[in-house]
Amino acid sequence: MKQKDRETRERLLKAAAQLFADRGFKKVTVRDICRAARANVASVNYHFGDKTGLYREIVQRAIERVRETNDAARAAGDGLPPEERLRRYISVALCRSASSSGQVAWIPKLINRELIDPTPAVDALLEQAFRPRVDDLSAMVAAILGCDREDPRVPQCVASIHVQWMLFVPNPIASRFREKLRLRAEDPVKLADHIARFSLAGIHALQ
Repeated sequence: MKQKDRETRERLLKAAAQLFADRGFKKVTVRDICRAARANVASVNYHFGDKTGLYREIVQRAIERVRETNDAARAAGDGLPPEERLRRYISVALCRSASSSGQVAWIPKLINRELIDPTPAVDALLEQAFRPRVDDLSAMVAAILGCDREDPRVPQCVASIHVQWMLFVPNPIASRFREKLRLRAEDPVKLADHIARFSLAGIHALQ
């Protein structure tokens, strides 16, 4: 690919990512994207086939970011006891999610829109990004409880853990909910410590 084509393609991806995150897939036109990217109106079809192809690639970039977070959170606790693995997993995942800014600030907004008003891309998002996180948390919870992952307590605990840190991930719903509860998005390290201690106490209470 020529340098000029690569630059155009990247401008399209950046412009479309922000527009899709702000408005959602249905409310963004190819013309909107090309205007924001300073590109010819035919360039979306040339590089991605159509608007759907462009959207899929943007969702894939969001998936890769979540998977990088999952991998970093998992690696942080390698070889440690399950309680400490869970503490570190929560800390890394929450801190990375809460710090989504700059060039990746669009990612939590896009994911939030996709979960509320899903497109066909939602299946890839759930299976490739969030399924591995559920699997990681399930393995740690089961190890702490000393049970099989099929034990009904495991998914209940995983849901309780995950919903806590999602409350502090940048998105409009979480922000408004925090306002209603008068919760402040404090230092993510302190929040992660609270969520870990609260979660571990809850898990141990179910033993």
